Formats: sequence, structure tokens, C-alpha cells
Amino acid sequence: MATPHIESKLEDIAEVVLMPGDPLRAKYIAENFLENAKLVNTVRNMYGYTGCYKGNRVTVFASGMGVPSIGIYSYELYKFYNVKKIIRIGTSGSFHPDIKILDVVLSTGSYCKSYFDQLLDNQDINFVEASHILNQNIEKVADNTHIPIKIGKTITSDVFDLYADNKDVFRANFPGDDYLSVEMEAFGLFYMARKLGREASCLMTVVDSLYDKRSLSSEEREKSLDQMIQLALDAVIL
Repeated sequence: MATPHIESKLEDIAEVVLMPGDPLRAKYIAENFLENAKLVNTVRNMYGYTGCYKGNRVTVFASGMGVPSIGIYSYELYKFYNVKKIIRIGTSGSFHPDIKILDVVLSTGSYCKSYFDQLLDNQDINFVEASHILNQNIEKVADNTHIPIKIGKTITSDVFDLYADNKDVFRANFPGDDYLSVEMEAFGLFYMARKLGREASCLMTVVDSLYDKRSLSSEEREKSLDQMIQLALDAVIL
């Protein structure tokens, strides 16, 4: 079995998937967290790997950047490969004063000003919630392992917010002031899960903030991401 963007056989993909944006991060996770990991997709260098974690089959599959890209891969994995759960793991920024660099944020839902839903389904939906069940699993694992997480809504943007000419104008496009994170993929994943009756969550490590100007070393970034990866893996197999 293959799709226009995935060359894997049906049996190559597990029912649960971790989805980083970066294909090389998918490779890193497979090599450092999974046993007997097998490369199952190389189309467009969007790497996918399937292996075992604590005796459970898990696939790690990259999404690329932006709603269109994660929309394609999540749709094909849900629709054609019978995937039940996807947790996006990635990085984000924040405009919220209570969120600091290296905080881990769990999204309860994402707001997006995009024509994605209108073009695909003739819908007008700006906000989509994450899976309550999958989020509860993540919260349970975080509590049991004493990993602090912040929980709240996400902005999904079609542009990289740091490149916006005026941050206040950019921020004014999104109603309310209770968004903990800003990134570029969560809405697409949540929308596809909603459309197809599947589960989706999003965990993010904050790497830039208007209220915290620290510059991260590669070691700091990697250590924080490892903690988030571990949290997602333990939650996705519950």
C-alpha cells in the first residue's frame, strides 16, 4: 500500500504515532528511544520509523512545516494506515507572560486564521480542540513522572511570527489573550483528527518568548526536547 506521499506498507505503520516537524528529529527519536527501529518512509525525505517502546509498537513520522504539510501526512496516516493517535511534538514561541523558555506546553486546542478548512470541506472553523482522552493521558504521565507542563490554547499561524513586521498587529489577529503558545501545525492535525474521528494532541517546548530573551545552547535545547519526547512516548502507549 502507498499514498502519493507515503511509501510504507500498511503493516509498517503502528496505530500510535509521534509526529515531530523535522525529519532529522524523527531519526533522532528512532535511534535513541525505540528498539529495532525500521525506516518505513523516505519519500521527499520525510522520514518515518517504526519500532518498539516498552514493548509497544510506535511509529515516529515527520510532518514538515505548516498546516498544509501536517494536514497531508496526518490525513494519509489516519485515513489509509488506520492510525488511531498522533501526538505532535515540536517547538513553539509564546506571547504569554507566564510562559518561559524551555517550558513544556500541552495544547487544549488551536485557533487559526486559515482557508484550510474552507478549501477542504467548505467549513468555517477557526478553533479545534485537542483530544481530551489523549490530553488526560499526557497529564497523568506528567504528574506521575513529575514533569511540569503548562496547559492551554495555541495559536497556529501561516507565517513564522518572529518575521512579522509588527508583533502587536500579528497578535491582534487572534481573539482573547489566553494563548500559551504560537506555532504552525497544531490546527491542521487537530482538524484532521476531528474530521476523521481520531485522536490528536500537541506537546511543545517553548524556544522563544517576548518575555524571556535567553538564548538556548544546543545542549539545553536537546535536554528539554528529550524530556518532552519521553513524556509523549509514555502517554501515547496508555
